[in-house]
Amino acid sequence: MTTPRQAARQRRRRQRLMLGTTVGLTAAGVLAYLVMGLLPDRKAHVAPAAATPAATAQVRAGNAADKDTPTATGTSTPTAGASSTAARPSAKATPQSPGTASTTAAAPSTGRIRPGTTYRGVATAYEAGDGNGACLFGPSSDLMIAAMNTTDYETSRACGAYVRVHAANGASLTVRITNECPAPCAPGQLDLSQQAFAKLAPLEAGRIPITWSLLSPSTSDTISIRYKTGSSPYWCGIQAIGHRNPVARLEVRASDGWRQLPRTDYNYFVSADGHGCGSAIRLTDIYGQQLTISGIAIRPNIVQPTQVQFARH
Repeated sequence: MTTPRQAARQRRRRQRLMLGTTVGLTAAGVLAYLVMGLLPDRKAHVAPAAATPAATAQVRAGNAADKDTPTATGTSTPTAGASSTAARPSAKATPQSPGTASTTAAAPSTGRIRPGTTYRGVATAYEAGDGNGACLFGPSSDLMIAAMNTTDYETSRACGAYVRVHAANGASLTVRITNECPAPCAPGQLDLSQQAFAKLAPLEAGRIPITWSLLSPSTSDTISIRYKTGSSPYWCGIQAIGHRNPVARLEVRASDGWRQLPRTDYNYFVSADGHGCGSAIRLTDIYGQQLTISGIAIRPNIVQPTQVQFARH
């Protein structure tokens, strides 16, 4: 039988045990809270990890796009009046030694004959003989040629241009400008070789209405350079032959940099004091594309190939 004193002792023991348990639980809870507080937030960590693959995919996509983007090799990026432009450089626009190609920021003045423009006039016919003319390209076996009226000839700027000619009857053909047609040839008029005129109308017609426009043709030819008879290190005349597009400017590398040469009506660019004669040559077409040519010696009246060509537009 438990005495009152023993019962009181047991109650005090139970109270101490309960207090100890409560304190222990409380301490465990505080410790757990502190531990949880010190641990990193897992949700905050997971979110960046999930975003990482997307960022990597964007970088790879960008790299792939860079690989697919073509680099300019001479090809001209599109300039004023060009449909290109290039511009879609063709295989022939990628030069081989001794030339290099580039595209300028802006095209030079195109003169009277402009890309993308249709001109109206009349066509007449002349006896072309061996195909030589005021442009002094020399004899040619291809007599699909024409003489440009003096106004549009524009001090030989039209030399070498290819134009597409349309007659009112629906016939058409492409001719290359190799000659000048003086007055009374009017602006817009083309004096075609008899061989070319016959493809549009009978020669007896004599004179027919036409429209014509500049053309940048497909060709396998490359440009050649010729020094004029009498050229030397003290005076020289330089001519470009076989160019796809009209030449707007010819420069030579002189001691003080690139020097633009004046153009004559007989289609040579002249250095009257000899500066730049025999050095590198830079050609610019009416679309702004440039070809830099080196290794051309002063060899009068000798046609020297360059293995380069302007891009098609």
